[in-house]
Amino acid sequence: MLNPRQSSLLPPSTMGSSCLRVATYNIHKGVRGMGPTKRLEIHNLGLAVEALDADIVCLQEVRHFHEAESRRFSRTQFGPMGWPSSPQADYLAPEGYEVAYRTNAVTRGGEHGNALLARWPLGDVGHHDVSDHRFEQRGLLHVPVFWQDVTVHVVVVHLGLIHASRARQAERLAELVRSQIPADAPVVVAGDFNDWNEKLDGILEDAGLQRALGPDDSRVATFPSLVPVLSLDRVYTRGLRCVSVMVPRGASWARLSDHLPLVVELERVG
Repeated sequence: MLNPRQSSLLPPSTMGSSCLRVATYNIHKGVRGMGPTKRLEIHNLGLAVEALDADIVCLQEVRHFHEAESRRFSRTQFGPMGWPSSPQADYLAPEGYEVAYRTNAVTRGGEHGNALLARWPLGDVGHHDVSDHRFEQRGLLHVPVFWQDVTVHVVVVHLGLIHASRARQAERLAELVRSQIPADAPVVVAGDFNDWNEKLDGILEDAGLQRALGPDDSRVATFPSLVPVLSLDRVYTRGLRCVSVMVPRGASWARLSDHLPLVVELERVG
C-alpha cells in the first residue's frame, strides 16, 4: 500500500486554530485504470484523506455501492484490501468525523454522488438535483457545519461536462446561496467545477462568492493529476478569507485519482 503522507507537504492543522481547513477531492469512485489493469485505490485514498488533516473534506464521485466492482475486488480474492463492506464515504472518514452523503447518479449496478466529511458537528443534510439533461445526473450537497461558534454552510458540487449546462447549474447554485442561506452566514462552496474555460467566476460572484486563489491571485492546477494544467477543483467562499492554498503532489498522489486534492485555509472576516 502506498502512503500519500510521505509525499505531502501539508503542515498539520490544529483543532483549536482560528483557521478552517477545507479540502476538495474528486476520488474517481475509488478505482483507477481500465479493463484488466483496473486497480482499487480506495484504501490508499483513506490514507490520503487522513493526510489532508482537514476540518471539512468535500468529495466527488463517491460510490455508495457498486455490484460489479464489489464482485471484481471481492474480499474473497483480495482479502482485507478488497472492496470495503461500508459505503465509500463512511470508509474514508477518519475516526471521529461525521459523514454526509447523497446520491447524484444511479447507474447500472450502483450509484455515486457527493460526500462531506467533517471533524465538526453537522446540521440537516440537503440535496438539490441540478441535472440539466438526461445524459448527466448532477446534484448539490448542502450541509451546515457547526465550526467553533459559527455555522458554516458548505455546498459540495460536481458540475457538468458541457459549458451551457455548467453555466445553468452555476446559476442554480448562486440562487441556492441567495435564497436558502442566511445573508450573514459564512459559506463554502467546493468541488469539481469542470470549468476548463474559466467562465463561472462571474456567475458565482453575483451571489457574493469569491474564489479562493493562490499567491498573487493565481489559479492552482489540479487536473490531470500526473501533469496538472487545469484548475477544475475549486473553493468559493462568502464571509471567509482565504489565507493559504495548497495542492499535495508526488507520485503517490498522482496514482490515486485523475484529480489532485485542493486544500485551502480560511479565516473569518471581521
